Amino acid sequence: MKITAIKSFVVNAQLRNWIFVRVETDVPGLYGLGEATLEFQTRAVTGAIDDLAQLIRGEDPRNIEHLWQVMFRHPFFKGGIVTMSALSGIDQALHDIKAKHLGVPLWQLLGGLCRARLRMYDHLGGGNSQSVYNSAAAASFREKAACSRADGFTAVKILAVGKTAPLDGLAALKEADALMAAAREGGGDDMDIMVDLHGRTTAAMAIQYAKVLEPYRPFFIEEPCQPEDWRGTARVARATPVPVAAGERLAHRHEFLHLLQAEAIAVAQPDVCHAGGLTEVRRIAALCDTFGVSMAPHNPLGPIATMVNIHLGFATPNFLIQEVMRADVPWRDEIVSGVTPIIAGHVEPSRSPGIGVEIDFEAARKYPFAEVQPVQWYHADGSVADW
Repeated sequence: MKITAIKSFVVNAQLRNWIFVRVETDVPGLYGLGEATLEFQTRAVTGAIDDLAQLIRGEDPRNIEHLWQVMFRHPFFKGGIVTMSALSGIDQALHDIKAKHLGVPLWQLLGGLCRARLRMYDHLGGGNSQSVYNSAAAASFREKAACSRADGFTAVKILAVGKTAPLDGLAALKEADALMAAAREGGGDDMDIMVDLHGRTTAAMAIQYAKVLEPYRPFFIEEPCQPEDWRGTARVARATPVPVAAGERLAHRHEFLHLLQAEAIAVAQPDVCHAGGLTEVRRIAALCDTFGVSMAPHNPLGPIATMVNIHLGFATPNFLIQEVMRADVPWRDEIVSGVTPIIAGHVEPSRSPGIGVEIDFEAARKYPFAEVQPVQWYHADGSVADW
């Protein structure tokens, strides 16, 4: 069996362009799908996919670990979020091919089931970008948390902290308090609520926000500092009883090692579309398990990424909970089939071979690549703020 072609397909999903990868083989009808979505750097990733394709075209797609090493090591300049995203999408597609060739669902290839069902967590508005990022009002938080509960979810993530200065005042803390109180009221005491700080805060400010949020018992606070500031994240973790989660912007197990050795996180959030695909994320999971850290993979992306994460969760012992954006665009079902339904906030194992997802590429052409500009925030004095 040989790889004959590696192609990328871009589908605009409003806030981001989904990047799907298709690895084709010389076996009639056998191909693999993956996802390499990276916000605001679509053209760079599709170019990197083309570059990596040259290294493994003609190789046996079943030799996944060998091909991963080729793609990671032979370009000489290793890693980087663009290259690792491209590698991740190809790696997922190689796993899809091998599982399909063996006639088993992906979770079986990854070691079999560790659990009978998988817990999912929602976003406000089901992941609609306007609801997630542009509805910071108490009434909206209350209503949308209640909707998640009514839809059967037992956990939801919120962004209760907006643009914030390196050291901010009482008004910002009161706003975070009001938003968290509203989400707690809407979700009820049985709802686990995660608070994403989105890397917007310094360690000093994150500690103050954590103290304000603490009475509402957040399930965890996420990314309290910029991803490279693992020392700051460790300071936050030492200062609050609220568990800390991080890792969505890290691209290799070595980057997680800093957080783990510093005892900075209780929950690791690697992204299977950025951190080296299934091959590397499984190594990250094993490393985290050594340190007693749970896995809650980052996943605000497309339907292939969602299903890959679901398979990974079923086969990962230290898995905790899985993020999903279920309502980011209203036409998901037009272009994708095979995504496992979420029932009472959980999913059951797929029985289809491979990842189990199919993309209708003809339908997807109705939503071609579109320019998507990153959010650009500035502080009151005109200096750059983190979004």
